[in-house]
Amino acid sequence: MLNKSVCIIMLILLPKFMVSQDSKTPNIIMIFCDDLGFADLSSYGSVWNETPEIDKMATEGLRFTNFYAGAPVCTPSRAGLMTGCYARRVDMDLDAKNRWVLFPVAEKGINPKEITLPEVLKEEGYSTAIIGKWHLGDQPEFLPTKHGFDYWFGLPYSNDMEVMKRGDPPLPLMRNEEVVQQSNALKIFDQSNLTKRYTEEAVQWIDRNKEKPFFLYLAHTMPHNPVAARPEFYKKTTNPKEGFGASVAEISWSTGEILSYLKKENLDENTLVIFTSDNGGNPNWGASNGILKGKKGQTSEGGIRVPCIAWWPGKIEPGTTCTTPASVIDFYSTFSSLANIKLKDETKRDGKDISQYFFNPHLEVEPRPFFYWHVGYLEAVRYGDWKINLMGDFSKKAKENIANSTYSEVSSLGQVELYDLNNDPGERFNIADAHPEIVQKLISMAEKERAVLGQWNDKGPEVRTTIYKNNPKPLLKQP
Repeated sequence: MLNKSVCIIMLILLPKFMVSQDSKTPNIIMIFCDDLGFADLSSYGSVWNETPEIDKMATEGLRFTNFYAGAPVCTPSRAGLMTGCYARRVDMDLDAKNRWVLFPVAEKGINPKEITLPEVLKEEGYSTAIIGKWHLGDQPEFLPTKHGFDYWFGLPYSNDMEVMKRGDPPLPLMRNEEVVQQSNALKIFDQSNLTKRYTEEAVQWIDRNKEKPFFLYLAHTMPHNPVAARPEFYKKTTNPKEGFGASVAEISWSTGEILSYLKKENLDENTLVIFTSDNGGNPNWGASNGILKGKKGQTSEGGIRVPCIAWWPGKIEPGTTCTTPASVIDFYSTFSSLANIKLKDETKRDGKDISQYFFNPHLEVEPRPFFYWHVGYLEAVRYGDWKINLMGDFSKKAKENIANSTYSEVSSLGQVELYDLNNDPGERFNIADAHPEIVQKLISMAEKERAVLGQWNDKGPEVRTTIYKNNPKPLLKQP
């Protein structure tokens, strides 16, 4: 038996902010921006955008510096969050016409057989809601209320998807499965009020559901183009694209409203809040990815590495930083673990439980590969600090090579690039020739991944093919 002195010493040495294993199930809030770049927050280096509420969240919580979206564009990244998988595995990396994302009146959507994150949490007693953008299918069987969410208020896809020459219906604002407002030539609903409306809906929903565990997915429409914000937020940015900066400032305000409400209701110490983005930003619209190369729609770091902040007073030590790579696909296993849920199915998923990063951010862990899938192709692999770009200059010829050759053959053509992301996060210096053994190691990982998931229209044996719907119907407000 340990004597009293030894027990006292052990207690002193225990980490101050070690998570308690009490029986109270935590609430979880996921704040998910659309097209927010890596350097679009003051706490990540922005010199244009005022984000004091989010910066305060970072000083009170944990900031990730090597965090990855599920993909460099909307639909596959959101599929990664909902399923814990690369979108390629769940057949959500291409639409029915082989385009990057789903468009209105889509013939496909998230597989009704997939057990989504909200479904897992709901089965264990959580109330679940999505406020904001869905973008995983707009037909009845694909809507969020059919995939584990008790409540939905928001848009079914991106706010720019009302192109008449493409035949898009007017942009629909939904409550559950009903169109409550619809844009037309007169702009019946004003997008400049969307962030405010989302925030009000979120707070009201929490207030109605705070007596039992809840999962809120606040998926902001902004700062996706066309950006919009209320007039007072244009004064809070020096961004040359002032609409973008204003929309980011209003998202910061919204985040502050959510956190203030949690503190006021004494919910903060039992609520984990995550703030992140679905992919990197597009500088053409006003975003900044800082020193990172590339932008939205690319597998260079600027297209897929995003800000991520975790906030949980009393559990996460304030002002901490985690440099270990992690991804949105990890939240499925992480949230399940924090909710003390043992996943009962044997479905293969790509994410892992990263809850230990919240409470011990400097913990050394074994590296694992991260695969950069985009538009049906595996374009890059990260392992530890090493990243191999399998697409070279991303030219048409490079795509033909990667489509028709082994990665070793592509390497022999001098196409691949190798970067040390710890010393060169901007991917400026290709050091493939100096490290042939690392190149071959990462190529071997890529070959194994492609063998099970395939590429383009050749779906590998581990791809879980979703359903395709004939004659999809547009979402229209009923008279």
